Order: sequence, then structure tokens, then C-alpha cells
Amino acid sequence: MHKDLFDRLERFYDGVPRDVARAEEHGSLVLFVREGAGWPFYARPRLDAADPPSLADVSSVRERQRDLGLPEAFEWVHETTPDLLPVVRSAGLSVLEAPLMVLDPAACADPATLTDVPLRTLDPDAPSFVADVAARRAVAAVGFSTPGTGRGDAGPAQRDAALTELDAAAVDEERTRIADGRRLSVLAETPTEGALASGMAMRVGDVAEIAGVATLPAARRRGLGAAVTALLARELLAAGTDLVFLSAGSEEIARVYLRVGFRRVGTACIAEPAAAVVG
Repeated sequence: MHKDLFDRLERFYDGVPRDVARAEEHGSLVLFVREGAGWPFYARPRLDAADPPSLADVSSVRERQRDLGLPEAFEWVHETTPDLLPVVRSAGLSVLEAPLMVLDPAACADPATLTDVPLRTLDPDAPSFVADVAARRAVAAVGFSTPGTGRGDAGPAQRDAALTELDAAAVDEERTRIADGRRLSVLAETPTEGALASGMAMRVGDVAEIAGVATLPAARRRGLGAAVTALLARELLAAGTDLVFLSAGSEEIARVYLRVGFRRVGTACIAEPAAAVVG
């Protein structure tokens, strides 16, 4: 059962970038290079590689990433490619070992039981769509700047200061992906405070990853992250997705997702140069 699950996850990770990025092979690794503007992708093990990635493969990818001005980022599932962890560490990279969690559909929580703050999914046809996407990104920027689940001072004022004008191509990509079912975005907001938490999901076929769940530090401990995750999960299940997963940033954060109905199945590894790792 787990082998089939991990095989499906590998195909998902490999498939997500391919419609907007070119794939460059470096030994047993593949580097995805985005065509045009947008969030940069990662390097990860090749699906068809016969051997585990070597230190030479890692060095080749990093040199190429530097030449292209890309982050030196690697992602993989430890249970699928266990030999990569010591290789990456020997290259001087820091590795976040994130709890990899899969949703138990029968245990998926009702968002209404987790918070009293209204939630909504982003509508690509709504007049507010561009502002909604900007708010989602601003909440994420502020939330991820203060990792963890503890309360803090940053709130709506800091969110508004983090708002940026969106590139038209990025908005069009977001609108298209939501309209065709490949992406889902959620906001938790009140009429007086505005957007307080946000999250998104990426879908390839019948597999989806929930990512980018963030809450403004001043709004934490109100069940918002769990509720956003639960709504995303329920919407994905209703759309016919039968494997929903996520990677928690820490064991502390993983406990939030346990409340939603997620169960740990492994470890997702994210490697970057030490100076780039936060938390």
C-alpha cells in the first residue's frame, strides 16, 4: 500500500511543474526551470533513474541553479530516495525534514467545528479576484516570516504593508488553474479585520497537495489554519481527489493537521544552503 502511495506522490511532484517549466536532467536528478515569471521550482530525483543521485549530480544542479539565478533548492521523499539525505548534507546543504501527511477522508474535519471565522474559496470570475490573490499572498508572506503556531504582534497592518501589485501573467495563470481544477485557494476573513489566514492546493489528476497554509501571528490560536486546511481538503474530495497530502513545517504544526484528519506516512525533505533556511 505504501509503495503505491509513494509512487503516486512521486508522479505528482514530477508532474506539477511540467506545464510551465522545462526539465533539465543532471544524472539522477531533474531540475525544473520555469518558463517566464513565477515561483521558481526545485530539483528532485528523476522518476526513471536507475541509481540514487550522487554528489556530482547535486553539484551539477547547484552550478546550473546559480548560473540561472535560481534558488539552490532540492525536494524529495526520504522513504523513496533514502540515499539522498547524506549526499545532500555532505554538499553542505541544510535539510528540513518535514512530516509528510496524508488525509484520511473518513476523518476529515468539518471547518465549522474549528473556527467561527468565515471561510471562502477564491472565485476566478469574481470582481475581487485580483485583490483576493494579493491578500492570500500577503497573509502568507507575513505568516511565514514568523514560523510556528504561537501568537505574535503582526496582524492586518503588516498584511496590508505586504500587499504588492501582481504581475498580469501570474494572475492569468492563477485564474486558469483555478478554473480548470488544478488549483484551489481559500481565505479566512472577517468584515472588520479582512483576510487573517490563507491556503492553497495544487492538483494533478486525482492527487492534490495542500500548501502555503498561513495565519497572521496576531490571529493565531483561533483554529484558522486547521479550518482553512479542512475546507481545502473537503473541496478536493468533492472534486474527486482521492489522495490529499501535505508537508508540515514542524512536529508542532503537524499536530494542527492531525485535528483535520491527516496522518503521518513519511518525511518530505527540503534542502537549501544553510543561510537560506529559516526556522
